[in-house]
Amino acid sequence: MSNIFFTSDHHFGHTNIIKFSNRPFLNVEEMNEVMIARWNEKIGPNDEVYHLGDFGITTPEDFQNIVSRLNGIIYLIVGNHEGSALGYRKRFKWIKEYHEVKIKDEERGNGVQRIVLFHYAMRVWRGDSRGTWHLYGHSHGNLPDLAHRLSFDVGVDAHDFYPLSYDEVKAIMKTKSWARSVEDEEI
Repeated sequence: MSNIFFTSDHHFGHTNIIKFSNRPFLNVEEMNEVMIARWNEKIGPNDEVYHLGDFGITTPEDFQNIVSRLNGIIYLIVGNHEGSALGYRKRFKWIKEYHEVKIKDEERGNGVQRIVLFHYAMRVWRGDSRGTWHLYGHSHGNLPDLAHRLSFDVGVDAHDFYPLSYDEVKAIMKTKSWARSVEDEEI
C-alpha cells in the first residue's frame, strides 16, 4: 500500500524565491538539493504525492533533471508558475486545476475523508460544513491559519521544506476547533 503526501510551492530553480520568501539557502542549487533530499527522505517510489502548484521555474533541462530525482507518483494541481511542469507533463500522473480526493480512513464515520485540493486558499468549499478538508499552497506560510476551519497551507515554506503525509495532515486537522453545524446535521 502506498502512502499519501501533500505539498506545494517548491519553486525548484527559482532564484528569487529565496529572497521573496526569506528561505534559508545560500543559492538556488543548495535550495534544490535540500528540497530534493527532504522529499525523498519521506516519499518512497510508490507513494502518491499531491503537489498543489508552483513546482518549479527553471529551464526544461534542469526541470527534467530535478523531477527525475524525486520519488513517488506525482499529481499536480496547477499553480501560477507552471511553465516548466507543463513542458514536461509525462512526469505527472495527471495535471489539473482543482481536485477532490477521497481517502479511506476508518476513523471517519463513513470511512472516507474528503479533501479539496487547490493552489489557492478558499474561505468556503464543497463539504466544508460536513468535515471536508481543504489544502492549499500559494501563500508561502504568510496567510494566518484559521483554527475553526479545516484548511491550511501545505507549502514547503510552512513545513520546513518537507511534504506532509496524510497522517501529519490529519494530526494538524485534529488540533482545529471546527465543529459540525446544527443546520448541517438536519440535512
